[in-house]
Amino acid sequence: MSRELSHLDAQGRARMVDVGEKPVTERLCVARGAVRMAPETLRRIAEGRLPKGDVLATARLAGIQAAKRTDEWIPLCHSLPLDELHVELTPDAERSRVVIEARAAAHARTGVEMEALVAVGAAGLTLYDMCKGVDREMVIDSIHLVRKRGGKSGEWERPDDPLEPPE
Repeated sequence: MSRELSHLDAQGRARMVDVGEKPVTERLCVARGAVRMAPETLRRIAEGRLPKGDVLATARLAGIQAAKRTDEWIPLCHSLPLDELHVELTPDAERSRVVIEARAAAHARTGVEMEALVAVGAAGLTLYDMCKGVDREMVIDSIHLVRKRGGKSGEWERPDDPLEPPE
């Protein structure tokens, strides 16, 4: 891929991209990641037996809240009015992890990739924070873009899933 970086000016300095002339279009993005942990930690999450309370509900809310403030997390991101932000946390006992998926949608001049990725990251960090007292070896793993739609580049979907082992 030989596309130039849009966040750099002619002198190579970081800048916020001017999207003022771009048309408002429907934008959609899905991102995913996981938090790997000890099987006992996952059991305690599922049974609601952690001192800090409902881990999955709190992590879901953290992901939503963070996505709404992406422009405060990522220096060159535009503020976007989100139409939808859905965060799902799914325990996966077979692989001893919680899979996190975020879906962001907006009618905007720029994409919502960063909002979906920030939601996954914040949910994973919150899950880690709430469980670190019982499992400091957890790993926040493979936060990635799954698919996106809208804008000049149209539709894109990842051909593989970094969370799945290679065949």
